[in-house]
Amino acid sequence: MRLMAGEVRILLVPISEITVNPGRREARAEDIRELAGSISEVGLLNPITIDCGHVLIAGLHRLEAAKLLGWSEIECTVSDLEGLQAELAEIDENFVRKDLSDIEFRELLLRRKEVYEGLHPETKAGIAQAAGMNRALGNNVSAPGAPTLKSFTSDTAEKLGVSKRVIEENLQIEQNLTPEAKQIVQNATEKVKKKDLLKLSRLAPEQQSEAANRLTSGGTHSSTGPEPVAEAPPPSVPYSSSGRHYASFEESIADLKNHDKDCSYTPDALLAELDSFIQKFHREFAWYSDPFCTVVFPDISQVQFDYLQKRFGTISTAIHDLLQQMKGSIKNEK
Repeated sequence: MRLMAGEVRILLVPISEITVNPGRREARAEDIRELAGSISEVGLLNPITIDCGHVLIAGLHRLEAAKLLGWSEIECTVSDLEGLQAELAEIDENFVRKDLSDIEFRELLLRRKEVYEGLHPETKAGIAQAAGMNRALGNNVSAPGAPTLKSFTSDTAEKLGVSKRVIEENLQIEQNLTPEAKQIVQNATEKVKKKDLLKLSRLAPEQQSEAANRLTSGGTHSSTGPEPVAEAPPPSVPYSSSGRHYASFEESIADLKNHDKDCSYTPDALLAELDSFIQKFHREFAWYSDPFCTVVFPDISQVQFDYLQKRFGTISTAIHDLLQQMKGSIKNEK
């Protein structure tokens, strides 16, 4: 029996008529066996979901468990969802799988963004930004549904119960890493931390493979992440420790943290630590110039901007005060 579009029913459908889209994540054999045992005892508590063409939308493990039990029919919720809507429902169902790896999560997240914005093009960053600017100028941009639809980031964060920052960071990694860099990271013997992947994704494409190899080889795999090729330290710096210069700021700080040496500050030690702090600040602060952040700039109110400007002023004041204190303490050379 085929349903007309717009109808939603729960009915028995021959398993032989149900198809599964190619490319869908495979069901885990151990989960299928466990679920089959439960279904044989208490029955199928939740029907699977299919579209009008009997293509599976949600419930792959339940379908495979029914096959394992030898069923010829299975209870289905037949939905009128088709095309991108059906795929979006399928993606959301896959998100709840407990065995989803970080790589699979990011791939699924990117595909959800493509599908969601395909269904709701008015929520795309550039279009939403232009609409916001026009509204601020008093222009009429009241597209049907636009004021009530959430952005992809907001909708996904709410559905997954995570912060928008989590969604944005994982998307940045998935969108910006080159296929070669992804393969290097995937083949690494140790899992690469997300903060390191973020820094890797901010490098130019031609730099990523080299940085990924260095990162996964252990040479630069530290709490500060991969050392960007474009941010190499200057050839000479006005400080040293124990008569030696260091190839990187991280290396100099590692030496300063050696428990077997005198850790009291010297001018060189202080400069090395402050230099490392400044380097780290620039790397981390660069995030706020990312399109994920700049897209909301037009929606920031004047009151919010004024507040932020004052807060940034406290940083400038603290730096100025420290430098003035340092300058006033420097001994005049005769």
